[in-house]
Amino acid sequence: MQTTVYIGAVAISPPLALAPMAGVTNLPFRLLCRRAGAGLVCSEMVSAVALCHDSRRTLAMLASDPRERPLSLQIFGGDPETMARAAAIICERAQPDLLDINMGCTVPKVTKGGAGACLLGDPGRAEAIVRAVTKASSVPVTVKLRARWRAGYPDAVELGQRFVDAGAAALVIHPRSAQGKFAAPLEWDLAARLVQAVPVPVWANGQVNSLEGARQVLAETGAVGLMVGRAALGNPWIFAQLAVLWGGPATVPPTREDRLRMALEHGGMLAGLMGEQRAARQMRKHVAWYARHFRDAALLRVAAGQAHTWSALAETLRAAMLAPPGSGLPGVE
Repeated sequence: MQTTVYIGAVAISPPLALAPMAGVTNLPFRLLCRRAGAGLVCSEMVSAVALCHDSRRTLAMLASDPRERPLSLQIFGGDPETMARAAAIICERAQPDLLDINMGCTVPKVTKGGAGACLLGDPGRAEAIVRAVTKASSVPVTVKLRARWRAGYPDAVELGQRFVDAGAAALVIHPRSAQGKFAAPLEWDLAARLVQAVPVPVWANGQVNSLEGARQVLAETGAVGLMVGRAALGNPWIFAQLAVLWGGPATVPPTREDRLRMALEHGGMLAGLMGEQRAARQMRKHVAWYARHFRDAALLRVAAGQAHTWSALAETLRAAMLAPPGSGLPGVE
């Protein structure tokens, strides 16, 4: 297998990418995953409409750090002209290495606005968006798509060919229909046909959560690389574990102390970026993910829910590092 994959002139090694996840893949989490071994990290999806209206919070999502590169920024929207304007804004202000178009999100507030996965049901408009964004972008453009919008609609093979013809430099396939969300069976045979049908790199995404599972996905699809989403939640170490497939060193599972230290570092970075209160709210879900296999996981979730500042939550995590599992945590009612 190729240890380095190129999208345009952008080198990605190993070919393991952190998937864009709303409310998760902000700058701190991307930095942690990049350090853990991800070859590429992707932002949470950015609204093209909000960018074009100079939304302060949306513009803040473009913040990046040289240590995380190569970096892909993902945009979503349903209008070719607006998407092109947003692409130009991102390239000028953030100068990412890649620009990704979201055609996989099934969240109703996204699809009802004509964006995300529903674009797969309107191939002409989807192709027009790829063409407009590619023309406006100064960096290679990629598309993240699903197997199809719904039964009876064009599949990823037909769509992928149209997107490549429109200028897409790479594709990421999550081989479930939008209707199936995360429950339908993964159609790895469809992903394999897409790999054969297009002349650009194709990455596979979907339940890549173990070394054996990753090895099987690569063997069944012929994809050049893997994109990891939910398996990275509370577990940035997954990238080092999977990098073994490309010659990386063998790893050992993180200990309880490793997980708590990572949570402390993560929360501290968030507090520096967005302040004590917002960081505490953000870290509630992350603490649950980091601690999900702990005997005292329920206590930690309660503590995270009760903490109104990151400093208070950090003190609880430090106490958890010293307390024997299951012995109770100070300050948790």
